[in-house]
Amino acid sequence: MKRLYFLLLSITVFPANTLSAQDAKKVMSIIDFLNIPGVSSPALAPDGTELVYLFSESDWEANRQVPHLWRVNLNGEDPRQITYGEKGESSPAWSPDGTHISFLAQRGDSKGNQIFLMRADGGEGRQLSDHKTGVSSYEWSPDGQYIYFLASDTLSSEKEAALKKKNDVYAYDENYTQRHLWRMEVAGGKEERLTEGDFSIANYNLSRDGKKMVVHRAPNPLFDNYSDSEVWVMNADGSGGVKLTDNAVGESGAILSPDGSQVAFVTFANENFDFYYNDKLFLIKSDGSGQATVPMKSFAGEVNGAEWSADGQSIFFTANIGSSVQLFEYKLSSKKWTQLTEGKSSLGNWRYYPKQGKHLMSVGHAKSPGDLFHLDNGSPRQITHHYDYLDEQYQLPSQEVISWKGEDGVEVEGILYLPYGYEQGQRLPLVVQTHGGPASSDKYGMSRSFTRFNAVLTGQGYAVLQPNYRGSTGYGDDFLRDMVGGYFRQSHLDVMAGVDHLIKEGIADPDRLVKMGWSAGGHMTNKIVTFTDRFKAASSGAGAVNWMGMYAQSDVRTYRTPWFGGTPWQKDAPIDVYWDNSPLKDIHKVTTPTLVVVGESDPRVPLPQSVEMYRAMRTNGVPTHLYVAPREPHGWQELQHRLFKINVELEWFAKYALEKEYEWEKK
Repeated sequence: MKRLYFLLLSITVFPANTLSAQDAKKVMSIIDFLNIPGVSSPALAPDGTELVYLFSESDWEANRQVPHLWRVNLNGEDPRQITYGEKGESSPAWSPDGTHISFLAQRGDSKGNQIFLMRADGGEGRQLSDHKTGVSSYEWSPDGQYIYFLASDTLSSEKEAALKKKNDVYAYDENYTQRHLWRMEVAGGKEERLTEGDFSIANYNLSRDGKKMVVHRAPNPLFDNYSDSEVWVMNADGSGGVKLTDNAVGESGAILSPDGSQVAFVTFANENFDFYYNDKLFLIKSDGSGQATVPMKSFAGEVNGAEWSADGQSIFFTANIGSSVQLFEYKLSSKKWTQLTEGKSSLGNWRYYPKQGKHLMSVGHAKSPGDLFHLDNGSPRQITHHYDYLDEQYQLPSQEVISWKGEDGVEVEGILYLPYGYEQGQRLPLVVQTHGGPASSDKYGMSRSFTRFNAVLTGQGYAVLQPNYRGSTGYGDDFLRDMVGGYFRQSHLDVMAGVDHLIKEGIADPDRLVKMGWSAGGHMTNKIVTFTDRFKAASSGAGAVNWMGMYAQSDVRTYRTPWFGGTPWQKDAPIDVYWDNSPLKDIHKVTTPTLVVVGESDPRVPLPQSVEMYRAMRTNGVPTHLYVAPREPHGWQELQHRLFKINVELEWFAKYALEKEYEWEKK
């Protein structure tokens, strides 16, 4: 099949001294950045003529971004907001006959999120469900008779009575309720429980004829136990369950083929279900009679999600291939895959509609976080234009994928951001920004994250490097698995080689280097400042410093066991590997002024890790502060907290790397 190209505006870099004084574009402020809206969750109408989606805008009074439903014709005409709930809405969908639009919301006295229904021809949404523990992950049956959903079990009457008396001591990691599958009659609202027992349904997917479903069944809803989940197939009423997988990895995105004979799913493993490989596409017979196979053994990318074609002869999927995410098609007959989209872009929010033969997706690139597109007879067509204003109004940076050789000669990629109007040959202060995961990668696209405010940094005169260091996805299994057996093997050396490359190219000023990152990017920051004194300033966001403590404190261990070759508390535990890869071991070497930032309620990289980092540096006389955001989990939600974080980092970088004063922005 012919490849499709997303045509983007070309990026022209002008020498700074040739910029016109009449240039109307302005530098992006922090407030401007935090006000960038979000576009997500597209849902195509059954007749294929229009869609609904979520559009999120910053509400500074509410102190968060609030999502509402918007509706637009497929040709991009007549975009309009259709919901206005105070707390916002989520998960829009169409009824199979196209007469109604459903969504989740919490309104009035509703208990958690409930299903709401509004007529497609207009009117207010009415509450359809009234489930005691709230509703998540709902799906219409193909005939429109039922809506399926997941819900947590209720507490016993004895437990509820005890809680009212503040008798609320709980057993750690045991204070959960299982999550099960229900369905509700749309006409009368009658609910029917479909699964029950000492397990949880992590996710599910109905077959296209509505007679069967495939489910991901886990021992409990805890994140750390997802690796113990397995794929099951059962009847749509919950009966006749057949277990298809039995391994030590967690599968995701399982879908039945149109004829019901096969199930496709994705998991972070190789064909033998050995853990810690790029996510791969698997196929297995739905009757439980065979073993799962990997149809694309030589595919080097990371499969993100998959869907069967209308006739079941192909599987469409999106995949991370290095610094990009693109759409592919795998044909079962030829056992070959074809890349369908290409360009300096990354796809997101992908949905395939077999009846209409249409793909919906967002397309992110240097000038846009991702407006919605669809493929029309093999050509990409833009639907929404919510992000057009960014390039029209702001001095946005250029974005380029560059490559260099790691210390051992392996090629490494990264994304380089240069300020608007950058003059070739001009040396700039460089912010080195490492991604989270670490099994992830930085890709084409404009970030909206409070941890990656590159349009603001470049507006302040910085260049930004995002290195896809060893351990990143999308570059093959050997590249990803360099961390197996020891986290900091080549990863930090790849980062430093990228810095040296930009210095050699005359872009980075070696005397004005800054390091920052969040989550695994924070781990890397902690390592870098113990490894070298070349950086003038650093910010460690939600970073680990002591891997033994981190292993016990975090809500997930699954991904960390392969790094160090076992648990820290097993017999003959690999304690030396844990300690040798812990930045705390070399914390006495740190001289770089380093901020430490974390959410108070972060379960992924808990507060004690940041406390250890901060107290060690402070005791050793290194300039530092520890900033803790109340209420915040791993990903901060409150706008004022995001504003504070960006302000304090810019002030820190200006003081120590630029030797300048910085004026805080306020809202």
